[in-house]
Order: sequence, then C-alpha cells, then structure tokens
Amino acid sequence: MSTFADFGLLPSLLKSLKDQKITKPTEVQKNTIPMMMSQQSVVGIAETGSGKTLAYALPILHALKEMEEKSAPVSFESMPRAIVMVPTRELGEQVAKVFKTLTHDTRLRVRMALGGMQMEQARRNTSGEFEILLATPGRLTQMMDLDFINLTDVRFLVFDEADQMMDHGFLPDTNKIYHDCPKDVQLALFSATISPSVQELIHTLFSNAEIFKSAGSGKVVKTLITQNRIVKDGLRWPLLEKILNEPNSGRTILFTNTREQCDKLAKELSDKGHPVVIYRGEMEKNERRTNLKKFTDGSVKLMVATDLAGRGLDIPSVDRVINYHLPKQLDNYLHRAGRTARAGRSGLVINLVTERDEALIAQVERRKLPEVRDSSKFNSRVQPNNPSKKAAPAGKSKGKPTGKTVSKFAEKPAAKGKFADKASKSNNKPKASNSGKGPEKRGKRF
Repeated sequence: MSTFADFGLLPSLLKSLKDQKITKPTEVQKNTIPMMMSQQSVVGIAETGSGKTLAYALPILHALKEMEEKSAPVSFESMPRAIVMVPTRELGEQVAKVFKTLTHDTRLRVRMALGGMQMEQARRNTSGEFEILLATPGRLTQMMDLDFINLTDVRFLVFDEADQMMDHGFLPDTNKIYHDCPKDVQLALFSATISPSVQELIHTLFSNAEIFKSAGSGKVVKTLITQNRIVKDGLRWPLLEKILNEPNSGRTILFTNTREQCDKLAKELSDKGHPVVIYRGEMEKNERRTNLKKFTDGSVKLMVATDLAGRGLDIPSVDRVINYHLPKQLDNYLHRAGRTARAGRSGLVINLVTERDEALIAQVERRKLPEVRDSSKFNSRVQPNNPSKKAAPAGKSKGKPTGKTVSKFAEKPAAKGKFADKASKSNNKPKASNSGKGPEKRGKRF
C-alpha cells in the first residue's frame, strides 16, 4: 500500500491529508492501519518521529464517521467512543492538534481531560456529546470516580507512548480504565521502545493482538547525522561554545541528566548572552508550558531540558539535539535523538563524550569504539548511524505490509441498559455514571 487511498479511508480524511501535503504512509502506518481498520487489536513499536499518531488517528476517525453516517451518531453526554491515553498534558495537546487537523471535514469532536488542567475545565470539556477523548490516566480515573465520564460506549482504547506512561507509574490507572470499558473494546498500543513494564502490559492485555515492530525501532533514524565530540579534561563549556557558534538556522535542544545540571547550564547560557528556556520536572506546569510555547513558536531557539522533554514532544524545526550530558540508558538516548530528524526530515545529534560514555556510544553505533584517547581524532567526527551497513536510499523502508485486507468497521448497537432508559425520560441527555448496570466488566487480569 503506497498511498493512503489504498487503505479505503473516507474521502473526507483523504482530503484533509492532501490539504496538509501528507502523501505517503510511513512503515508503521502501512502495517498498522489495515489491522486497525479490520478491527484487530494492535501493538505498534516504532522509532520516534515515524508517524505513530496518524497510524491510530486515521482508523479511529474513519470508523467513528462511518458509524455516524449509518445513523448511529453519539447521543449521550460524557460518553466518548474512543479514548486515547497519553502520559503528559503536553503530549495530549499535541495529539489533539493532530486529530483536529483531520476533523475539518469529518466534523468529529475531540475533547481533552489532562493532568495539570483544572478539574472544572476538564468537566466542562467533557460535559456534552463528543466522540474522542484525550486523557492522562490519572485525570481520567478521577473523573470516573466522580461520575463525570462514562466508558460504556467506548469502541477504541489507545495507549500512546506506552513506555513513558508506564514510567510514570500509571499501570493501576490503565488497569481500571480498561476494565471499565466494554468487553469487546478494540485496543491499540504504540511505543518507541519496549521496557519491561511495557512487555508485561503487552503480555497481559494484548495477548491476542497483532504485533508490529518496525525495522528501525530501537535505532536512530537514517536521516539523522551523529557527531561525537570528545570532552577534554572535563571542560564541556568551551566545546559547547564552539558548537553554538556553528551555523544553525533551526531550534536546538540541549539535554542534561539532572534538574541541577539543567538550571546550571541555562544560567551559563543566559550569562553569555544566549536566550534560553528550561523544560524539566519540579517546575510550575504553567511555566513549563509557557517555555515550551516560546521554544515552539521560535521566539527562543535554545531549550535546556532533562529527559522529560525526550519523549513524545513533536516540535517543528528542531534540527539539532546536543547531549551536554549523555544519559546512561540507550532508551533515553534514542528518545532524545528522536526530537530531531522526524517524519523523514534530516537532523543532527551532537554528543559531548567522556570516557564514561564510551559504552553507550558503542551501543548506539552497534560496535565497539576504537581504543583511542587522542580527542582530536574524534572531534567533529561524523558517523553514519550503523557504520557496518550502507544506508538505505532515502524514502525507502525495509518493512513490508502485512497484506491484510481492509474491512469496514462493524456498527455496534446503541448504548443499552440504564443509560438508554434514562435517555427516554430526559431528552436523551443522561448524566454520565459508572455505577449500576452497563457492559459486563472483566475480572482482574493484571
């Protein structure tokens, strides 16, 4: 399947894609969209920037619009038909933007209930009739406990950036949400890496799912250029000053490992006349959002961050990532590198390397670093992402489509039980509730 039209998507969705000049599906999209459209639960593991959001957004919008056109529109308040769970507010807002660019013609409604948002605002967002809910697990379970939201009519449940979600300790909340959905809910999980907790989630919740793992998962993308610069005598700052004086027209994210390192580097940059914003944990959420907006709109082109910015953020025109302090884990490195060279664009990662970092660099390059201590032989060294293999031509993918046929989403009956009874007595506007009757709930599975 070389075009989006090959999937059998609705003309309104194809028009929205064309308007955005999105023409060719990526590897993960080619493989998971047909599975989701044929009502299979799906696990998609693919590198950052590979188009995972569209991979689940398009099948969901297609299915829900088809239901509406078959005379089964949403008719109950606070009862979404699709839930996309995200680990952070920032990612939720980004995903919402993707959905909303695809709903100009479908006219489907997207609402948010995210952590860091006032509960009253989240309640207002979800008080009417709508199809799609973007939520953080903690906020969603709070709203369920308060009877502000009901999951009786959910047809799709998506775990986006599942690795980060599990890192945030959301497993109990995701378990509760899953068991409050109908028994036949269609599941989807997307992640850039498979941590042990994600493996456990896949094993228990997705035992019958189709699993797709892209050829590039666990690796940096082929459009990324990597430069390793050796730090001499522990002096990082002179090396960074030299890098910042090199030509660069886009935005740069500088990564550190701790909040203290983040603040110290930001102060040094500011003292030297470099406008900079900070993005890390343990700061006011509004301040972090304001800083991210300044960086995203280009009013500030340098952002110093911890690994909090390494996952999920899709910021246009980030053409350079600098690892001022390299992480200890390969997964964290891959997430950081994934902030640039997204969706087929080129990008640059510059690593400030000390002796203690050589093991990580060896993992990235899939070979051992040579035993060389003369840093001049490493400075400005540009290496391909996998030196042992020739890079594939741009735009070509090693992944193969599954070959599965596309089928239409089967229409489900309207909500039954107490919600339908209530609707007949109150102008079809029942208050959402999770108590009382509803679809059969599952036993404990985790």
